[in-house]
Parts: sequence; structure tokens; C-alpha cells
Amino acid sequence: MSAIKSHMSLPVTVGLLLVGIPYSVSLAVQWLYGWPNKPGFKKYTEALKPRRIYCLTKALLESLRILQYGRLYFQLMSWYKNEENHKYFEKGITFGRRGTKLDLYHPPKDEGVPAPLVVFIYGGAWGSGDRSIYCLLARQMAKELHVTVVCPDYCIYPKGNVLGMVQDIADCLIWARESAQKFNFDRDNIVLVGHSAGAHLCALTMLFLVDAREELFIESRKQQDIMRSIRGMIGLSGVYNIMDHYEHEQKRGVEYVSTMHKAMNGLDNFAYYSPTHVLENLSEDKLSRLPPITLLHGTSDIVVPVESSIKLSELLTSLSVKSMLYLLPTVNHADIVTDLMAPDRNFYYPIYSCIRQEFRKFLSAQ
Repeated sequence: MSAIKSHMSLPVTVGLLLVGIPYSVSLAVQWLYGWPNKPGFKKYTEALKPRRIYCLTKALLESLRILQYGRLYFQLMSWYKNEENHKYFEKGITFGRRGTKLDLYHPPKDEGVPAPLVVFIYGGAWGSGDRSIYCLLARQMAKELHVTVVCPDYCIYPKGNVLGMVQDIADCLIWARESAQKFNFDRDNIVLVGHSAGAHLCALTMLFLVDAREELFIESRKQQDIMRSIRGMIGLSGVYNIMDHYEHEQKRGVEYVSTMHKAMNGLDNFAYYSPTHVLENLSEDKLSRLPPITLLHGTSDIVVPVESSIKLSELLTSLSVKSMLYLLPTVNHADIVTDLMAPDRNFYYPIYSCIRQEFRKFLSAQ
């Protein structure tokens, strides 16, 4: 009898591991974050397809790697809440049409002249993120580049869509031009730095500004003034073609639980919100007004494939826009931003070496 039970327990265990757990977890995730966009009961049959279940399960297991950054998270939150550290930054400054908040980090010492400004836009798949999480990155960037750093929040989904996010970043740039004297930074030397979705938003904001888009609800003269202030952009593992990234999400089985297509207001707007598409439709005059664009991407990135930056770099070159591409061996999607937070991180010095070199080029090209 015990032998029969033993023989039965093995198939049951295997079935639980290979079928029960993946289906349970994947269905729970789809229930919480979004079913396939199919009519009627087809959404459930699509959700139950074995390929989708196992691709989604694999993606979820890969996402658990973020747990390795747990110690760093508690370290940075402790730093942010410690009142003694408030001498390094101004916390919770209100800006823009929605009363959004930003933090401003001072350069390490007063050089006697206004410091350049870096505006850092965090990622989070257009649906998560908070400026407090990037306090150590902003502090280190201020020290490494001898600059003032501003880290703004923006209206992530579902509170806002991509257009609202771009408007918030544009509002932050208006605030920078108007507040430079108060906080002693140089409003005419601004560099945008963004990670992942944040890199996408940096690029899209610049392109909408240079194209003088009416949907920004900013007078064209102000848009031109902002663009003249921007000396360059640095994109870290960014998404630059939304359709390409959607196809990558499909391969991973996460396209319906992802925030991306919701934040873009559906597939019909993918081209409209793709920096690559906007670039291809700009006139030569507007292209000539774009600042240099530097792209960094880790070759071990499975969240946003390295091809995203390679394709944008090739497009920029074909359009005669100044650009530089750095491919970083063994760096993954999280490393490229978390390792900027502390000197003891594995890739801190290699990544900052690239950023520092490009930053100097931006400022010397005036």
C-alpha cells in the first residue's frame, strides 16, 4: 500500500510544480493586473494557454531577482528619512500644473558660480516609482558630476497617461528655468538623465518640445527657451519604440499585465508615443535643434532588450543627430540604475565613467 502511495505522490508533486503552481500564480496576476484584451470568454481561454502561463511564470520568477536589492532599499529609505541628511537636499518642492513634488540635491560644495542642473527621471513601467527611492542616486550624481540634481515625481498610471507624464516633465523644466536663481543653479545648462520608462519620457519630452506640440499647453516661446537650455540627454536602458517593446512583452507573456499599453491609451497610440516614430517625422530644421543624445544599455538586460538602444542609435546617426552608444557587458536592467547609488556597487565606477565623460562633452559643446 505504501508503495502505491509513493508511486502516486510523485506524479501529484510533479503536476503541482509544473501545472498547479504556475497556473494559480499566473491567473492571480492576470486577475489583479489585467486579462487578455479579447471579447467574451476568449479572454479566459487566452489567459489559460500553456505558453502564456509558462512565459508569464518565467517572467515573474525573473522579477524576484529584485529581492537582492532589499538591503539597498532599506539603506536608501533610512537615508531619505534621516533629518540630518536634509542639509544635502530640499525635499518636496511643489511645481507644475498638478502640484507635483520634486526633490533638489545640492552639489558637494559651493564653487562660487551656479552649478549645471541634472534632471533625473526614474523608470517604473509608467505605473510605479517614487522620487524618494532615488535619493542615493541623486546624491551620488550631485557629488560625481558637481551639479545640482532635481528628481521629480510625475503622474504615473492610472492617475495619468503618457501625455500627462510628459507634461509634468516639461513643467519641471519650466520650474527649473524660473527657480534657478533661488537655488543657485545654471538654468542654461540642463542635462536630462532617465532610466527605462524614464529614458523614454526624457526623449519624448524633448521631441515634443522641439516639435512645439500644442498638447503640452505651453506657449511655443517657452518651449523654445527650454530646448535651448537642454545641453544633452543620457538614456539608461530606455524604451524608444513602443511597438517593438510590446512585441518583446508578448514573447514574455506580460503584455496584458503590463502597464505600458494602458498608459499609452491603447495600441493605436504606440507610434505617436514612440520617440523613433517622432524622430522620423521631424523636419531637418527641428532635428538640428536637438541636443546630443547618449545611450547606455546593459547587454544582460532581459526587461528591455539592448536592441532598443542600438536601433535608436542607428536612427539618430542616419538623421545626423549627435549621439553616442555604450553597451555595458553583463549589466542588467536594474544594475544600470541601482549601481549608481553607492560606490561599493559592482558597476558604479564603469557606469559613472561613461556618464561623466559624456556630461563634460555636453557642457563643452556650447
